[in-house]
Amino acid sequence: MEGPMDILPAETLSPLAARVDEVLALYGYELTPTIDAIDAAVPGFGGLFAPQTTDDERWTALDAVLAAGPPTISSECDTDDSHLVLYVDGSSRGNPGPAGAGAVIQRNDTDIARLGRPVGSPVDNNIAEYAALQLGLQALVTHYNPTAIEVRIDSMTVIEHIWTNATRTEPVTPYSPAINGLLSTIPEHEWTHLSDSEPNPADARATVGADIAALGPA
Repeated sequence: MEGPMDILPAETLSPLAARVDEVLALYGYELTPTIDAIDAAVPGFGGLFAPQTTDDERWTALDAVLAAGPPTISSECDTDDSHLVLYVDGSSRGNPGPAGAGAVIQRNDTDIARLGRPVGSPVDNNIAEYAALQLGLQALVTHYNPTAIEVRIDSMTVIEHIWTNATRTEPVTPYSPAINGLLSTIPEHEWTHLSDSEPNPADARATVGADIAALGPA
């Protein structure tokens, strides 16, 4: 885990889901340590997604984790960040519906960051895909300063809009300007389109992000 990040833009989220997103930012959008910390703060045998956990208990746990501040960061570091691989994926249950974004950063075929967050509800899958790319790129630029990256993504809509400048009518603000700005800081970047049959480790993180987006009343 590489430290806190600024809270990224989101679509419409319930107050509860927005608070979880705030905790995620404190944990650098690393899903596993974030959920572990929240679960540990929930009394008894409950947890963030446990059906027996009430929203009041979730709020209390989230406030406690935020009050505790950012987690301790490991001092172990591999400084060879010249070329990294970024997997991204978006998920929307119902399309549109509760949506999440996922991103996994790899160095030498090994995961070094597993990120996820809620995007909004209801939100369509295309928006979630843009949010996932912004999430991954922001983490790369914030923590690794790579000189070259390969983005592996299954959305041709995002590929065509960001890398081939195809004209699109989908509302991609504020994601497109942010994505282009982040890419402009990386000297070399390329994309690889993933087919539906190819594994994408970011998919599971996007699914959890959609679960978070579904929390709480609107």
